[in-house]
Amino acid sequence: MKQTGAVSLQKTLVKTSVLSSMIAGLLALVLLFAVSIYQTMQLQDEIMDEAADMLLLQDISSGAGEQVDELTEQFKMHYQLRLGQQTLTETEDFPLAPATITQQEEGFSFVWANQRLWRVYVASDDDLSVLMTQKMNVRFQEIWATGLGYAAILILLWLIQWGIVHFAIHKQFRSLQALSAQIAQKHVQDLSPVQSTQPELLELQPMVQQLNRLLSRLEHSLEAEQRFTSDASHELRSPLSAIQMRLQVLKRKYQDQPQLAEDLAQIQRDVNRGTQVLENLLLLARLDPAHLQDLPITEVDLQKLVLDVLEALAPFSLEKQIKPRLQLQPAIIQANPELLYTCIRNLIDNAIRYATQQGEVVVSINGDAEQVQLCIENNGQQISDEVLQRLGERFYRALGTQTQGSGLGISICKKIISLHQGQLQFSRSALGGLLVELSLPGVKQK
Repeated sequence: MKQTGAVSLQKTLVKTSVLSSMIAGLLALVLLFAVSIYQTMQLQDEIMDEAADMLLLQDISSGAGEQVDELTEQFKMHYQLRLGQQTLTETEDFPLAPATITQQEEGFSFVWANQRLWRVYVASDDDLSVLMTQKMNVRFQEIWATGLGYAAILILLWLIQWGIVHFAIHKQFRSLQALSAQIAQKHVQDLSPVQSTQPELLELQPMVQQLNRLLSRLEHSLEAEQRFTSDASHELRSPLSAIQMRLQVLKRKYQDQPQLAEDLAQIQRDVNRGTQVLENLLLLARLDPAHLQDLPITEVDLQKLVLDVLEALAPFSLEKQIKPRLQLQPAIIQANPELLYTCIRNLIDNAIRYATQQGEVVVSINGDAEQVQLCIENNGQQISDEVLQRLGERFYRALGTQTQGSGLGISICKKIISLHQGQLQFSRSALGGLLVELSLPGVKQK
């Protein structure tokens, strides 16, 4: 489940890498643009200087004049060749007025004329002088075209880098995803060490090592708890059996004293409850390390099993003047009959126990070949949200409960159903009490 505020490390790495390269690329583009401006200005100035030298040194009537015309036409330049104040030759539509020309000193300069910025070059040889002009727009267009070329190449490189970085990071994250899948498969029956991914990532090794140490400590803790529960239950069983035998002797000895007999009966009920707690603890201790494949499984007629449980609990239901209402469909499941019997007996026993006197208990079976559902509900006391959330915790019993119990019955049921790959859910019943829904895989009929 995606948590609010969670950040994807993979996306962050890709974004950071691409963003850093974009910043570096933009800086490089600015530098290239500056270099391009400088080189373009230098190149165009050299061409103007070369054309001016050709005009000053060559006979215009020769082929050199044609070369100058081709050169100036190619780079959109204009020239004017003067001898003193007399114009010898000039390009067609020479843009600058004579007043502007006479004001220019030799060398390169910028001139604003005719609402345009011009690059001007003046050179002379004795009385012979030449004036070269070029619109700055021509140079700007060349610089802009060069800059667009650089930008296009840079964008292409960014896209290629994004693809390479995204692929490389995604490939490296497969190791992390494989490790996450390993951890997700861990459960109380499988606390074996997590295997390092291949290739091993140095950054993950400390986490894997600490996780394996944690799993090892957890496994030892669970084993110690199981041994303690089993040993303590066995050690207490013998003293309780001895107390029960002594109580039976005392009840026969003082049966003619009603008050004492009643007190002994109360003690007997308390001892019976303690014995039941021990039996439940032993059952939990046996179930904790069990795996589904270790259980003896057979086909079980769920309808018959429920009827057997109801028959066993008939004296108890008659005592509370409750006649369970049955809605049972035939259903066959794969299960361990003894464990499932214990589970269903606990659930129906609770339904009868916590129902009101002359109350109502409904037991129903429905479903299909793939999923079978057993529902048990009563009209007992209204269940709060806190109690619903904590049902199934060991030794938990709701405050104010008057009925005797150990708080282990539902814990045992949840463990049994979990071993059968089923689900146990609790909710409020429309009758006013608790609704228990037990879902188990069905058996497909051939």
